[in-house]
Amino acid sequence: MNLKRTIIYISLILACYSCKKDLGNYNYSPAEEPVVVNFKDQTFPALVGDTLILMPYVKFDGGDYRTDLSYEWEILVEEEARSVKYSGYPLKAVYNLPPKVRTARLTITDNRNGIKYFFPFKISGNTQFSVGKTVLSVDNGVTKLSFIKPDNKTVMADLYSSVNGEQLPTNPVQLFAKPLVYQPGTVEQYWVLSKNPENNGVFIDASSMIKKQTLKSNFFNPPATLIPVYMEASKGYASGIMNNKLYISATQTAPFSPDFGKFTNPQPGNYSLAPFLSVTNSFYFGFDTQTKAFVSFASDGSYTGSEYTVTGTAFDPKNVGMTDLIFMNAAMGTSYAFFKDGAGQVYELSFFVDMSDYQNKRSIRAEYKRIFKGAANLRADSKWQRSPLDVYYFSSDDKIYRYNPVNESLTQLPVDFGGRKVTMMQLDKDGNVLTAGVEGSIFTIEVGVGKDPSKAEVINGIPGTPVDIVIKK
Repeated sequence: MNLKRTIIYISLILACYSCKKDLGNYNYSPAEEPVVVNFKDQTFPALVGDTLILMPYVKFDGGDYRTDLSYEWEILVEEEARSVKYSGYPLKAVYNLPPKVRTARLTITDNRNGIKYFFPFKISGNTQFSVGKTVLSVDNGVTKLSFIKPDNKTVMADLYSSVNGEQLPTNPVQLFAKPLVYQPGTVEQYWVLSKNPENNGVFIDASSMIKKQTLKSNFFNPPATLIPVYMEASKGYASGIMNNKLYISATQTAPFSPDFGKFTNPQPGNYSLAPFLSVTNSFYFGFDTQTKAFVSFASDGSYTGSEYTVTGTAFDPKNVGMTDLIFMNAAMGTSYAFFKDGAGQVYELSFFVDMSDYQNKRSIRAEYKRIFKGAANLRADSKWQRSPLDVYYFSSDDKIYRYNPVNESLTQLPVDFGGRKVTMMQLDKDGNVLTAGVEGSIFTIEVGVGKDPSKAEVINGIPGTPVDIVIKK
């Protein structure tokens, strides 16, 4: 019994001693954290080739922010699987990374105790060509590339030859905006594509307008004859029609590999595509002039041809009986195509497309075939555009017409082009702004609901007649 009491007394004495000894822990004061004012998660602009200076206000009540703290700045270069690091305060370095918005981080270390603090931010790299309009035109047979500054007044005419000391290929067909890898809507390069067999394509750095390479050099083994027709990049990499075949750039390697984005052979199959290609996430869709049929390719580009179910009797999608496809911009769902037959009659075909391969139900429903109401206004060189709501615009000499196939409404836009022929048209992705080109000028036309197209904005000083345009906002 006495032994029990002794043990209890000793335990109580030890417990009290421990509590007394632990009292000092409650006087602990945490280290003062540095505060970077108006910096975390912010985006800062940088001009490529210029000096980037970041000097945020650092509040550090626990010491001297210059001597007691050290700074490391890290900028991610995802496309090359690396990062760029700088040390010191402030950050002061020549910014020489390709233009885009980049993830970055500032790490501040308290030199007295080694504690690190992290502040994420972003850098938006730009050049003088990051915002504006790039115009491809032909002036007395000479192909020219010009740049319109954001003020929509200043035109840097014939910029390519000024920068590179050479002329672009003749007979251009497209100014293709090649995006950054898997980032549709961005512009890493401009591809000037041409039907000139000797010089069929030039790649230009979008940030500097300096020539990078040629279309032929982007092939592992280029064909003897190469005629580009149309290129697109809705999936974030280039695919399109060349030599009337479907070509898809190589994406099997890492994006920073020199082989990424190159072209190999065309997608195999017995077909010859008309110059209109629709691309969705699940299929490619076009028209084969050999079989006079609508054809498709799977999402990986494998040719599935006319292996689909047909419903409806308005026409036969596997043999429409015509080869002269004037315009088509098909989509998943209701689509329209405009054909001219051997007698010169123009027809409008409506059909419903489902090539998604869902439960192997690939099909086309032929809805109608009728004479196109605007046929009398068409010209051999008419330009076409389709809105997301299936409203169509086409040019006719110095006029532009709007056509709605739902009610066959056909109206002329009230825009005065001064008698000059419309040689280029581009509709924005929302279908609200139509950009048109005539000799010497670019017109920006509001065509959305409630807008007045007659109040078009005009930019003059374009050398020759516009062929294509890329607009960066």
